[in-house]
Amino acid sequence: MLIASIEKRIYVIRGQKVMLDTDLAQLYRVPTFRLNEQVKRNRKRFPRDFMFQLSQQEADCLTSQNAMSNVGRGGRRTLPYVFTEHGVAMLSSVLNSERAVQVNIAIMRAFVRLRQVIAAHEELGRKIDELEKKYKEHDSQFQVVFHAIRELLEPPAGPPKRPIGFRVPANSSERSSRAAPLVRYPERVHR
Repeated sequence: MLIASIEKRIYVIRGQKVMLDTDLAQLYRVPTFRLNEQVKRNRKRFPRDFMFQLSQQEADCLTSQNAMSNVGRGGRRTLPYVFTEHGVAMLSSVLNSERAVQVNIAIMRAFVRLRQVIAAHEELGRKIDELEKKYKEHDSQFQVVFHAIRELLEPPAGPPKRPIGFRVPANSSERSSRAAPLVRYPERVHR
């Protein structure tokens, strides 16, 4: 049960699997500022490949996905830190408690399980490629089967989202004569 809840808290940021300081603090049952305080006191143990601070854009993205609380609603006022697998392993020596050791063991198991799932998925894709090459010349019916298997391996696409807000009728004659004229604003470019 603990491993399953930990797996949900592992994010891929800058191409690395990481955990947020807030999630780790929750698991260790310490306030986030105490966890970060211990890390700052032992900064030499946490090089950039063990831990890094998110940029404002990355933090905004996580806030919009509800992985973090909103600043306007009493949330954090500093950019969060994230810890790679090695950084999490180092945390147990910094926090130095029985709970930290037990949680670290569970987190390491979650990272290992995640690697195994990814490796199995890649291995399956490689085997399908080999079979497809082998039977490509034999029968077009195999191609249909391979295509169906590939579709199953792809992550499921969610249902199309309906637009939010009021929809103006396509036919202008349906609009009320008292209605305000439709004003279009240029799209904002997000950088």
